[in-house]
Formats: sequence, C-alpha cells, structure tokens
Amino acid sequence: MAYLNRSGWVSVSDAAEADVIIINSCGFIESAKQESINAVLAYRNCYPDTKIILAGCLAQRYAQDISLPEADLLFGNRDLSHITEAVSCALKGERTVLIPETPVCPHNPPLTGRPLLSLPGSAYIKISEGCNNRCTFCSIPLIRGDLVSRTVPDVLQECRELLDRGIKELCLIGQDLGSYGTDRAGGQLPELLEALSLLEGTFWVRLLYIHPDRFPLSILELIRQDSRFLPYFDLPFQHGSAAILRAMNRQGTAESYLALLAKIWDILPDATIRSTFLTGFPGETDADFQALLDFQEAAQLDWVGCFTYSREEDTPAYSLKPRVSKAVAAARKARIEEQQTPITEKRMDRFIGRTLEVLVEERFLGDAEAEGLYLGRLACQAPEVDGAAVITSDQELHVGSYIRCRVFARAGFDLEVHPDDAQN
Repeated sequence: MAYLNRSGWVSVSDAAEADVIIINSCGFIESAKQESINAVLAYRNCYPDTKIILAGCLAQRYAQDISLPEADLLFGNRDLSHITEAVSCALKGERTVLIPETPVCPHNPPLTGRPLLSLPGSAYIKISEGCNNRCTFCSIPLIRGDLVSRTVPDVLQECRELLDRGIKELCLIGQDLGSYGTDRAGGQLPELLEALSLLEGTFWVRLLYIHPDRFPLSILELIRQDSRFLPYFDLPFQHGSAAILRAMNRQGTAESYLALLAKIWDILPDATIRSTFLTGFPGETDADFQALLDFQEAAQLDWVGCFTYSREEDTPAYSLKPRVSKAVAAARKARIEEQQTPITEKRMDRFIGRTLEVLVEERFLGDAEAEGLYLGRLACQAPEVDGAAVITSDQELHVGSYIRCRVFARAGFDLEVHPDDAQN
C-alpha cells in the first residue's frame, strides 16, 4: 500500500469504487490456501469487471502451477516494490505472472508513512523475512526463502517514525526473532533491544514468534531493566514428545523447554508465555500425544493455540508415515484445547486486584447498554490472538492511549477493568 500510495494510487474502503482489488493470500496450510482461492472467486463474482490481483504467499508458492482465470494477475511476495508494475500490467489487460525472484530485505529502501492497519496505538514492525530453521512440516522457506534480516539502524528508523506518529506499542515480528541477524553474523536481537532502549518516551515493545531452540537468554536481563519491553513471549514449542520433536527437526525436548520456561520466570516472574502445539504429525502415537498432554500440564502456559497437521507438498514431512487420520488429529486438538481452558483461566486470575496499564483500542458504539464500555489490552494480551481488557468508564477515554486500570474480574479469557480512581 505504501508503494502504491507513493505512486499516486489511493486506497478505498469500498471495493465497488476500486479499479484494482489486491487479495493478499496465504499459502502456508491447506485451509488457508482454500480460503485465499475462495476470496478471489467471491470478489470476481461480486465485481466481474474489476481487475483482481492475487498477491502474497499462495501466488509466490504456486505461481507456475495455479490455474485461476478469475485472477487477472499473480504477484509474489519477494520484492513488494514491483507492485506498481503489477498494477500497471493488470490495467493493460496483460494476464501474467509477476514473481520477482531476488529476495530483498523487507522495507528496503525504508518505507516512511506506511498505512497503519492495526487498531489504534499498535503497529507491527517486521525485522526479518524468511527462515533457516527448516522444520520438516513447514513450508515457509519454500515461500519466503532463507532468512534475511533488516539492519538495526533500519528498524530503529521505522520505530522512531511510528512513535512520532503516536504509536504506543511496537510489535516486532518475523518468522523467528531469535534468529534475527544470524544471516550476517551472530544474533542481533539483544543489540536491537539495546538500541530501542535508548529511544525516549512511553511505549511498549512486544516480541512475537521466537523459536524456543533459538531463544537468546541475554534479552531477559534487558527486558527486566526496561519496563517498556513487555515480558511477553510467543514460543512455538509444537510438541512434548522427543520422537515427534526429532521428526520435526527441532532440537529441544520437553525437559529443555521446561528449563527455558523456568529460566524466564526466574528473571521475569510475571512473564506471559504463548505457544502453539501441533497434533496429528506423521507417526504421532497415543503415547506421543500423552507426552504432549503431560508437557502442557507441566508448562502451565498462559495462552496456547493448537493446530492439526497439514500435509504440504515439497516439505520433508510430506512423505513421512504412518499418517494420522484427520479425525484423530482433530480429536487430539480438541483435547488440548479442553485441557488448556482451566490453565489459561487460572493464569489470568493472577491479575485480578492489580492496577496495570491498559492500551485502549476501541469503544462500543450504537448500543445504549454498552455506553461507557471500551476494549483494550494489557501487557499479557497480544493483538488479535489473546483475550481482551473490557473497560468500564464513566469518563471519555482516548482510543490509542494508555490508562491505568484496576482488574476486578475475569470473564472467560477476558479481563474486566475500570480506570484507577487515583489517576483522576
């Protein structure tokens, strides 16, 4: 969007007013691929005369194989600066595939003034692209390529600009933040955090997606020293069975992962941990699944997302056997989710009675019964994936700002809060 805006294009909220519709697709797992294709079909049905570009991961991965006449052009994800060329080709009626093959570092050159699509106050900063970990089930290297990290000054420049625009939460993302900088030398995540700590102002820095086998322990002390770095970690453990972890090409074990958690909580007792588990990986026996349940119980993680295995062509796990039926994988996923519910509820209960910073994100509108209600997030809640803070306030609150609130109850996974009277 930033490249197009710079070239004179204007984005519109109503697709009926658009000359070109760009569908940013996912090609990671089968359900996401189908969702992307369905989006193209739906938009073509609604807007038969509008140019439609299928962009993103699905286009990148299957550029030479996909047959989708409903899309006027396919555009990959390796070099987004070519999007203006893609739009021009589509408008000329050139049905083509535009897949720039030279992977470049994201935001190279840096994009200033980029549109902010998140809820007010929060923004994502991608610090690297691609991945070198090569988990056997994962298609990301096929789509995104090898790890390419942005430089520390480049990331810092974007963060400064976002803070100048009023952003209060900087969410650092990449396929694996723990590997940041290893494509140049040693890992540079600690160096990046040290640089961010020199920035002035009140803001949050949230780290998302750190491979547990690549966790840089030195960042724990940096986070302890600067309260603006949130003690929140997204560590995709994936499993608790040693045999399955080896088959996934992961170096850790349930024991090493529990030791990592103990180390984190020793230095940051209030740390929030999110993870993901994968059920139905080829060869997963009842005993393997029980090992995952045991690990889940021992870990006592704040948040857990669970997914069933998706068999992806060209990945090493594609040919592995014996395969687990979809029904068994789904039943195991449901069991994980069932076991996690009381764990998450108990973990969230520890915040009740405490006064904490809340980032106000949106107000309930158009409902008399919801008057004075806002939604926000605490440090323990990442955007979109965790619960929310439900704020009850007699006063007008500024969306996109912080307010100190007292947590007085939990409703499911959400926390109910009201502004601290001491600040009024």
